[in-house]
Amino acid sequence: MDSREVLQFVDEVVYAKTGKHLNDLQRGIIEGTLKRQKYCDIAKNYNCTTGHTKEVGFELWRMLSEIFGEVVDKKNLKSVLERQGNLNIFFGDRSSINSNNLIGCVNFSSDRPNSTPDKSQPENPNFQQKKNSLIKMKKIDKLRQFGLSDEQIADVLDLPLEVVKQVGLED
Repeated sequence: MDSREVLQFVDEVVYAKTGKHLNDLQRGIIEGTLKRQKYCDIAKNYNCTTGHTKEVGFELWRMLSEIFGEVVDKKNLKSVLERQGNLNIFFGDRSSINSNNLIGCVNFSSDRPNSTPDKSQPENPNFQQKKNSLIKMKKIDKLRQFGLSDEQIADVLDLPLEVVKQVGLED
């Protein structure tokens, strides 16, 4: 899994919870944090002040803490994402790779890990349930955009009509 996919994962989780996507600076803070950059370096990349970047970062960590149900900050972002998304984020040091629960790899170097997923470890059921729910909501929304009725969508996705009708009402 590359950095773009990690950002997409976080963006989808944030969107599912808040209805808003991450902005460029928030994405930059996440990516910069995973690359162990300081706020001043991230600020330079986005042509803003260090103070503004820290404020946006503080709000981002608060929001992610609420979403993931655990404290998230600049120092523990990597481990939180690994737990929440069953990801293994890789920075080039092969000795730090843990093959348990390896689903994907964020590669910030030219080296690639050779680890494979450990199928004996189950995925986090809460994450999997949220992920499946998000996928269903996206499919239902997409099918509605194509003009299908709720009855047709329920038939296509093999879901109860009541479930399809609930999507959109929960927002």
